[in-house]
Order: sequence, then C-alpha cells, then structure tokens
Amino acid sequence: MTRTILDVHILQTVPPSNINRDDTGAPKSAVYGGVRRSRVSSQAWKRATRKAFDDLLDPAELGVRTKKVVDALTGRITTLEPSVTPEQAWPMAAELVQAATGAKIEAPTRKSGGKDASDQGPEGQAPQSSYLLFLSAHQLDALAKLAVEGIGKGAEPKVFVKEKEVKARAKRSASTHHSVDIALFGRMVADAADINVDAAAQVAHALSVHPVDMESDYFTAVDDSNTSAEPGAGMIGTVDFNSATLYRYAAVDVDLLAKNLDAGLTDAERMGEPVRRAVEAFIEGFAMSMPTGKANTFGNHTLPDAVIVKLRSSRPVSFVGAFEKPVIHHETGEGHVRAACKALAEHIPAIEKTFGATADATWILRVGEPTADLAPLGTPVDLRPLITEVGQAIADRLRKQA
Repeated sequence: MTRTILDVHILQTVPPSNINRDDTGAPKSAVYGGVRRSRVSSQAWKRATRKAFDDLLDPAELGVRTKKVVDALTGRITTLEPSVTPEQAWPMAAELVQAATGAKIEAPTRKSGGKDASDQGPEGQAPQSSYLLFLSAHQLDALAKLAVEGIGKGAEPKVFVKEKEVKARAKRSASTHHSVDIALFGRMVADAADINVDAAAQVAHALSVHPVDMESDYFTAVDDSNTSAEPGAGMIGTVDFNSATLYRYAAVDVDLLAKNLDAGLTDAERMGEPVRRAVEAFIEGFAMSMPTGKANTFGNHTLPDAVIVKLRSSRPVSFVGAFEKPVIHHETGEGHVRAACKALAEHIPAIEKTFGATADATWILRVGEPTADLAPLGTPVDLRPLITEVGQAIADRLRKQA
C-alpha cells in the first residue's frame, strides 16, 4: 500500500490554565492508563488551527462556517452590484443557498447582538441556515455571480432557481473549489450528503502525559469607586484550572487532501501547488495555535517543547501509548518534559520496528536539553525549515505520483 500520510506529534507544557471547559466550567479531563488526565478536545484545537490560517493563507483560500450564510452571500452580491440593497438580495441569496446545499433557510429566531441592533427584531435580519454551513470564498463568489444574474433579469427568486441550469450551477458551486480549511477539516451537510467533504485531517484529543489534580482559584475583585469606609470585595468567585504537559497528535491524509482540493480546479489553478500550501499551513497552524479559553485570566501562551513530523506510506500511527503509563514527575524531580521525551524515544523505535511501520522521513524540532532523547529519531530542524522541507517532500512525492 502506498499512501502519503503526515503524522504530527507535539509535546507542549501549559501552565495553570483552563483552555477548554466542560459544561461546569472546569477544564476537560479524561481517564487514560487508569488515571485522570488533563484533556483538550480535538474540536477546540481544530478551531484554533483554523483561526491560525487567517494569518497564514490568502482569504480566497479559506471558508466561513456560519448559520449566517445568507448574510455572507449578500455581502458578496452587494459588492458585485452596489445598486442592490441587502434586503433586496436576501430572497435570491436564500433560494440559491438552499438550492446549492439543501439546507433549510429560515427566519432567525433570536435578536441579533451588538449595541446598534439591540432593538432589532428577527424581521430586520437576513434569514439563516438551520445549522452551521461551511462554504469557501470561491463557492460564495460563484453563488454571488449567479445571484446577480438573476437579480439583473428581474427574476422572481423561486422561479429563477427552479430553472434546471441554474439549480445545477448552484449545486456545482458548492461542490467544487473547496477551501483549504474545508479540505482539511471536512464538511457535513445533513440535508445533502452528496456535497459532504470527508476530512483529510484527523486531530486527537490532547492528553496530559501525567495525572492531574483539579485546582480552584478563589478570587475577589475590588470596586474601584469604593471609599476606605466601604471595605470588602465588589465580587468574589472561583475559577477551576490545572497545568499539564500535553501530548498532541494529528494526521493528514495527503491523498485525500489532494482529492478535496482538486475538485473543480483548472490546470492553471493547480500550478499554484495548493496541496503544498495547505500542508505547510496545517503544520504551522497546528503547532503554533492555542485554544483561547480563559486566555485573559491565565495568559498561557506557550509554544511546543518538541514537534515530531513523520511522512509515511501506509497508515497513520499515534504514539500516545508511550504515556499509557503516566509520567510521574516526583520520580525524577525534573518536571515532565524530560521523562515524556524519554518515553517517546523508547516507544517510537519499538513500535516502528515491531510492526514494520518505519516512516519514510522524520523531522525533529525540539527545545532545550530536556528534549535531548528525541534527537536521534530524525533530522533536526527549526520551525521554518521544518515547514519548507515537509512541504517540498510532499510536492516531490505528489509530482512522482502524477
């Protein structure tokens, strides 16, 4: 079996923080290896990675996931045809979104937020999808051009969209030219499975390599306007937190990524190496991102202690088994990173030798002497060379397969 799979393994230490809360407001956790671990959900880190793309990729290569898809399309319609008001564009935009995606479009049930809209009822807002829809910038632009054509003809939206050719173009607009984030993280449309996109990236829940205890911060806030004759706090409360050295893992099916990104592209558009750009953005976005939960409270803006990237020809392989036996810091007195790196350095060769699952190439980015045990596992790199070398390896490999 010859596939192209990219595995990304990260060790990252996070100080007291609460970056991903459960329904009670406490940091998420899970039992693994018989002990309670700190956990950050895959959804939280996928969103953080997607948001990091805003600084790494052209907006034209990205999408938007929202219920307010009619608003998003209306903005593009009024940009193409400034004489059209948003209210005039809403019916055509709603009909086209429904035809393209099969999603139910309906009047919003809640008032919009914001000071200016505080007294604005649902009747003053664009209709919305009944669930989150993920559409790329190219897809919205294609639908906007179609909408402008219909509006220019003075056509009744329902009648215009019922035309066989218009309906087919709307459908094709939503199934081609997928953005990088849609190609990586997928799209599920409950009412139109034929436009679903299988995710090329899989992200595991991040787990601490050691047991964690939940802690609570009791805080008080002083009322700045109180005088010395008015002692006491203006507010009191508690915030739950923990600290952890996390093992983070993600895998990218590069073949599926290429298939997703290829949908509807012309030969000229393929020349821009969209897969290489997507892979490079994913590695940087995943490694450098951080979920934003309680960031203002804890300021937990750390970077990874170590990043291991492996290029494989078969299936993805997670090394979370290295931490099934939790790392116990008091056995070494040196924190968790050194012991975690030692566990990985022993586990990875053992797994790869036993199962014949050796990677085609391995890059190691590491910080400081505590990560020294990882050095023999692959080619040492810093972040920028890691990104460019992996991107080049992917591009070379796809070129040979073509």
